[in-house]
Amino acid sequence: MTAQAEEWEYLLDKDLSKFEIWMGVPHSSVTGLPEGTPQSEEAGKGIGVPMGLDNDVKNVFTMIEEDGEPVLYITGEIYGGLTTLKEYGNYHMSLQVKWGEKKWPPRLNLLRDSGIIYHSYGAERSFWQVWKSGLECQVQETDMGDFISIAGPKVQIRVNKDEKRARFDKTSDIYASTYTSAYPEPDSPHGEWNTIEIYTVGNTAVHLCNGQVVMVVEEATFPDGTPLTKGQIQIQSEAAECYYKDFKIRSIDAFPPEIRKEMRLKGE
Repeated sequence: MTAQAEEWEYLLDKDLSKFEIWMGVPHSSVTGLPEGTPQSEEAGKGIGVPMGLDNDVKNVFTMIEEDGEPVLYITGEIYGGLTTLKEYGNYHMSLQVKWGEKKWPPRLNLLRDSGIIYHSYGAERSFWQVWKSGLECQVQETDMGDFISIAGPKVQIRVNKDEKRARFDKTSDIYASTYTSAYPEPDSPHGEWNTIEIYTVGNTAVHLCNGQVVMVVEEATFPDGTPLTKGQIQIQSEAAECYYKDFKIRSIDAFPPEIRKEMRLKGE
């Protein structure tokens, strides 16, 4: 049996009191910034001067109310990270996310993008001068639950390499530690809510999208090989308008049976 806390910890409140905000490099197209704020044509590559901690002057991250519920609204206008003050390990995390309409440079012609970086550690500016190192559960149109290693961590994921990009395949005996597409891809239609869940036990993690297991991440480590088992959680602003709600987390000490039966770990 899985032992877990009876109560969820809800992470969103009207003051975002459980988070800090780090703002990255503003693109040269951003208007309304304080005079003298450095901007860059290559902000999307992290080239330039980040705005830094607690400097969200454009209110990229705000709390609103929608249908009587508290909702995190992310404009996406400037790359940024909303980061939990606490570290978490051995947990079940759940949230809902949906897309708005607005997109911003430098991603006007690309898929709408955000992301959840878990087991985050180190400096905020470790990747593109905006995000910490960690493990990313991708939140992107048609790519919900993909895996990306951000600035250093190593992992092992069973993959099918018969496609252009490695894709998660629990039946495979080939392992990779690269960007890996989720499988399946049960995204909701544009503008509708998706439920994203992450289960972590030790240095193994599972991504779920709309109730389906779409990724199993094994043997997560720091670059020196030390097991990566906990860290902060970051929500990304990445040039797309989006909304998050019902963001909650609870402790577990093992994967629930219904999740474990969908996993095939090394040696199995």
